Amino acid sequence: MADYKLLIDGELVEAASGETFASTNPGTGEKIADVAKAGREDTIRALEAARRAFDEGPWSRTTPKERAEKLRAIAQLITDNQAELSEIEALDGGGTIRKAMLADVPGAASTFEWYARMAEENDEQVELEGSPFPISQNYKRYEPYGVCTGIIPWNFPFIMASWKVAPALAAGNTSVLKPASYTSLSALKLGQLIAEADILPPGVLNVLAGPGGTVGEEMAANPLVDKTAFTGSTEVGRRIMQLASGTVKAVTLELGGKSANIVLDDADLDIAAAAVLFGTFFHNGQVCESGTRALVQRKVYDEFVSLLVDRAGKIVIGSQLDMDTDLGPLVHRSQVETVERYVALGREEVGEPICGGSKPDALADGLDRDAFYRPTIFADVDNKAKIAQEEIFGPVLCVIPFDTDDEAVAIANDSIYGLGGGVQSGNLDRAQAVASRMRTGTVWINDYHMLAPPRPFGGYKQSGVGRELGIEGYRAYQQVKHVYVNPETAGRDNHFHFAVLSANI
Repeated sequence: MADYKLLIDGELVEAASGETFASTNPGTGEKIADVAKAGREDTIRALEAARRAFDEGPWSRTTPKERAEKLRAIAQLITDNQAELSEIEALDGGGTIRKAMLADVPGAASTFEWYARMAEENDEQVELEGSPFPISQNYKRYEPYGVCTGIIPWNFPFIMASWKVAPALAAGNTSVLKPASYTSLSALKLGQLIAEADILPPGVLNVLAGPGGTVGEEMAANPLVDKTAFTGSTEVGRRIMQLASGTVKAVTLELGGKSANIVLDDADLDIAAAAVLFGTFFHNGQVCESGTRALVQRKVYDEFVSLLVDRAGKIVIGSQLDMDTDLGPLVHRSQVETVERYVALGREEVGEPICGGSKPDALADGLDRDAFYRPTIFADVDNKAKIAQEEIFGPVLCVIPFDTDDEAVAIANDSIYGLGGGVQSGNLDRAQAVASRMRTGTVWINDYHMLAPPRPFGGYKQSGVGRELGIEGYRAYQQVKHVYVNPETAGRDNHFHFAVLSANI
């Protein structure tokens, strides 16, 4: 069993209080680590270290090329430790080892690589044309905010750490990162590896594990912080925005979703079924942009629903460390209880699910069936039902029939959320026409969940503020400064506008 410490000011340290909390394997309940439990004192120490590293230290004076070299070193460090990081990620959060090995860990490495490129390829100073004062010189500068905090969720802790840290560092900021209490290990391990490899100056990256109500709130409210980025529920996102407003600090919020995956009657149903099942049940539906509302055109509705039920029954549930497992345990028993409450509500609102609706009957020795839930599908759901409107964050799919493309768009947009969505169709012109009318930040056509560092990600409506990834995610960590230069050689003759605006100057 391992012990995990906090990373503050370049040092791996215990919490000031000496407190720890246990991290457990959600599939068995077995304790796998003790984690230092940060409090307000630790948080302030980390913020002060990040402030010094920016204001007094070398980081804000480094060149983009120098920062890119550091980010590439971190990417290589991740790749060199891929097997260990993948096992930690799977053990701690319940996601499959296959997902960790093939998506999470390499995805984090590629995120650091991408932002190294962004630092190198995007000028920090750009000349501006077309000034109303033709003799003057004008340019804009892209400059770091300063201290940036990142608060990440429990569903994708390792890749979310890279989404918060890599762009902040690439743009010249310092960073304080807080992983979720359920899944702190992989982010803390990354901090440990970086500290031991001596890649970054002290204070540039700090990693704290601890309660959101103390650590997270301090990171959002403290005046030492210039920008905060949060991924998680819309409810907590509102609180983060409220806390950040006290000092009018910049925020990026990536929040909840209840995404619609539209199946048009000209779709290849085999491909569409794969996209809908993957869109909903990948990582047990514990994905903010999961396509948990499948909108199916009535002409193909019955055939498509039968196909979904048949294929959902073949999804393999088991240990997250088995490469043949499709779905491991949910992150925590409390999340299983949340799913059970919504399934009970669905039975009241809609009727019996057409598949799933319970924990698995039997599992391999050592696995706790109370940590798992079968893929569940409700058919003929009214979009006004709570199970179609509220984010469940579990393996529950609502199938909703529609008649026309206009009706599908209307149903898709009838949500407080707007994070993801899909269109499954054999006619790309038709699919793109539907996609263009969906009020959501990402739409996949004939696929789902495909995210990559070069492509911006974020939400409309109550799914968030701002964008991560892409050039947009890089610029989100920079402020824009306009500089106006009146050439000294022009002398007072160039100050004609002074006379125009005020005769007494």
